[in-house]
Amino acid sequence: MSNPVLVVVGAGPGVGASVARRFGREGYDVALVARSVAPLTALGRDLQGEGITTGWTALDITDEDALRAAVVRFGGFAGHLDVLHFNPSAFTAKDPLSLTVDDLLADVRLGVAPVLTAVQAARPFLRAGARILATGSRAADRPSHDAASLGVQKAGLRNLVRSVDATLRGDGIRAASVTVNGTLARGTAFDPDRVADALYAAAHQPEDAWHTEVPYNG
Repeated sequence: MSNPVLVVVGAGPGVGASVARRFGREGYDVALVARSVAPLTALGRDLQGEGITTGWTALDITDEDALRAAVVRFGGFAGHLDVLHFNPSAFTAKDPLSLTVDDLLADVRLGVAPVLTAVQAARPFLRAGARILATGSRAADRPSHDAASLGVQKAGLRNLVRSVDATLRGDGIRAASVTVNGTLARGTAFDPDRVADALYAAAHQPEDAWHTEVPYNG
């Protein structure tokens, strides 16, 4: 029997990398998607060096065709996908009086909309027991006026995850967002490795006690 497969969309050096390692240690094969070639390649090679079967594709996740093709390719290689983790967000340091409509829509296009592309592309490869995860933030409930678009992204992401869960749960596929109620920083209660542990636990919630939003308070 082949290993379960994790796809990380937005595999940066923080939570994305930590999630890849956390699931990889549990026997998952890992597929990574991010925009920057050099950091992505370095992460992929590091994971391979740690004994984790890893593949990766560098692309702009707002490019629907490219993201869809990558997810389909990962799914086709293994024949199945078991966990899809959506991690990215856009940070624009503008308050509501300086944030433009174009700014807001561009940030939502990166921090929310690719969930649709990724889930739709992954759906043929998701079997019963598969999970969809998203990295949430306290900004959904307590937005910072200095980065107004971030709260919009995280509130929208949480809402969309709930809709995905409601749509797929009849097929035994569940979705959850983990709300990180603190500032990510290595060596603290909000170390990305600890957030990754929370995301792993969220993916393995009991089916009869499933929560679509899981708070992480450090």
